[in-house]
Amino acid sequence: MAAFLYRLGRSAFRRRWTVALVWAAVLAAVGLAGMTAPEAEEEPFAMPGIESQEAFDLMEERFPGAAADGATARVVFVSPNGEKVTATENKEAVEAAIAELGDGTQVASTVDPYESGAVSENGSTAYTTVTYKVDAAGLTDASRSHLDESLEHARDSGLIVEAGGDALEDVGGPSGTAEAIGISVAAVVLLITFGSLAAAGLPLLTALIGVGISLFAITALAGPLGLADTTSTVAIMLGLAVGIDYALFIVSRYREERANGWTAQEAVALATGTAGSAVVFAGLTVVIALAGLSVVGIPMLTEMGLGAAGAVVVGVLIALTLVPAFLGFWPNAILTRKARRANRAGGTPRETRKVNGGTRWASFVLRRPLPVLLAAVAGLGALALPMTDLQLGMPGDEAKSTNTTQRRAYDALAEGFGPGFNGPLTVVVDAKDADDPKAAAETVSERIGGTEGVVSVSPAQFNESGDTALFSVVPTTAPTGQETKDLVNTIRGDRPGIESAAGATFEVTGTTAMNIDVSEKVQSALVPYLLVVVGLAVILLLVVFRSILVPLKAAAGFLLSVLASLGAVVVVFQQGHGADLLGVETTGPIMSLMPIFLVGIVFGLAMDYEVFLVSRMREAYVHGERPAQAVTSGFRHSARVVVAAALIMIAVFSGFIGDSDAMIKMIGFGLASAVLLDAFVVRMAIVPAVLALLGERAWWLPKWLDRILPRVDVEGEALTRPDEPEAEAAEKDLARA
Repeated sequence: MAAFLYRLGRSAFRRRWTVALVWAAVLAAVGLAGMTAPEAEEEPFAMPGIESQEAFDLMEERFPGAAADGATARVVFVSPNGEKVTATENKEAVEAAIAELGDGTQVASTVDPYESGAVSENGSTAYTTVTYKVDAAGLTDASRSHLDESLEHARDSGLIVEAGGDALEDVGGPSGTAEAIGISVAAVVLLITFGSLAAAGLPLLTALIGVGISLFAITALAGPLGLADTTSTVAIMLGLAVGIDYALFIVSRYREERANGWTAQEAVALATGTAGSAVVFAGLTVVIALAGLSVVGIPMLTEMGLGAAGAVVVGVLIALTLVPAFLGFWPNAILTRKARRANRAGGTPRETRKVNGGTRWASFVLRRPLPVLLAAVAGLGALALPMTDLQLGMPGDEAKSTNTTQRRAYDALAEGFGPGFNGPLTVVVDAKDADDPKAAAETVSERIGGTEGVVSVSPAQFNESGDTALFSVVPTTAPTGQETKDLVNTIRGDRPGIESAAGATFEVTGTTAMNIDVSEKVQSALVPYLLVVVGLAVILLLVVFRSILVPLKAAAGFLLSVLASLGAVVVVFQQGHGADLLGVETTGPIMSLMPIFLVGIVFGLAMDYEVFLVSRMREAYVHGERPAQAVTSGFRHSARVVVAAALIMIAVFSGFIGDSDAMIKMIGFGLASAVLLDAFVVRMAIVPAVLALLGERAWWLPKWLDRILPRVDVEGEALTRPDEPEAEAAEKDLARA
């Protein structure tokens, strides 16, 4: 591996114009494909294998057109000062507003609340539903403006008017603010780390090229594959973070080799052969973790994982080819001022500094390994404790800011019609085999209506064939409440008796039931996913480090950091501590997909730091240093760069905390806290402490296993040992050059 990458890096250096032009051509090609690709149609959220999805599919089959994907706006009218919306003046204002709302060019229909019974019992609140001919993405700016203007005109009458629904959702792409914040902070970190504008700018430039290629590719494929907007957002987030980090490690190793007296070409080759090997295996662990999300069986999660994995692959390829090529264009500009002065004076710069912050920290941990280990584990354990209170759900309008009309509409409906009104259950009765379908549906309706926790049941609606019925069930509690989840489970638990009495079958669906089913499916899939991903990564690390204990230690450290980060998410987004600082005005259940998505991404990133840091320790150990010396050497060469890489990732992820989308905000916070904990607690404290306690045993591998494992030479041993066949080939290539 090292010798192959050595030759690859040297070839990229020598043929830098060719490499640069190839990547420019790739960027231009995918850019053209992305810009000319038809606009993607947003695919409806689907979750195979759960009851609510099966019921929805049955609805689409038996009620053709009933599940149309036209956008909707639910407009809520609240009378002021204790008045009634049924009062003559208020009623006229409501009807005038409905008439104006119905005048929109894309409006399909509106509903009169006084005819449909959409007025609260106390007469304070009424609502209408505006249905559009197109989905939310197809709404024109004119239609959105018409909706806003109609709401303002209705407010002028003195009524309190708010609106919710997907017609008000912002369907535009990412604003770019998060990326700009992340890039700005990354630039500052790189400038401080390298002390050179060229060295700081190179990782940013190559990362942006990689993100551009990935984003255009996803845009081009979004239409044919029906990819969601979150696919590109997560790909940008991860592509930018790993793209900067992987280039950072190559550039850092290049400067180190130049300081050791090598020429620019040889330094690039050595940097690609050593740091590049770590990049390859670090990238593989990230790809395994992200691609492994497909085993969960959630289409949206699969799309996000594969899209982000593709961005990581592009980042690895650019780090191994384009970064060495750019180093060929600016071989000296990347160096420190001291090194450039030495070059101009005709001297050979050499690294003389043996003690730095990394060695001092390593020495501190090596002197006190047990206290450091216990303190780090105890701290992470304390942070992980709130995980025991984790509640999963899919936050809706109730999680939005009270400054939004959607949230105020949600609150007004809850106050006027009860908290369960915002999350009704939909029951689908399949009476195809019943002797009397209407009687069967009535029996199901009566039995469910008598269940404790149900406020009301709507009249059943039959399809044209008369063999399938639908009715809504309004719970007494809010959609995200535990009581509502218990109610759904109770109704499903009573199914055998109800179906026996009715002579027909039924299923429960609706947004609330869908969210409950998704949460349960994610929870049941988490352990199998962990076993698959962690198992594959441990095998990969076993090959990389040729040790049994180091991969197991890496996996254990990851579990600590991910549990602690999930605990931090619970503290902020569920319990509300510090929520105001992040713009989280309403707390509630954690997004159902969050734990498994966080596990997938954080595992890959955690293994990044493990490979980068421990590979330098392994390299020193293979080259003859004692275990304690190898730990110190690894920190001397890698600690500063790992810290910089972690700060860059934290900056990139933190930028997404300001996103208005609750899902992206939560992901950004979770990833930023996970990287912080993993890099600075697990990798910087637990790793050296464990290695110090293990000593020689850390690198133990049974002889039989050593014989069957493939040798990948991540530490570049073949580049310095002429008796290795790969090294001989590398030397011959160097002589020919």
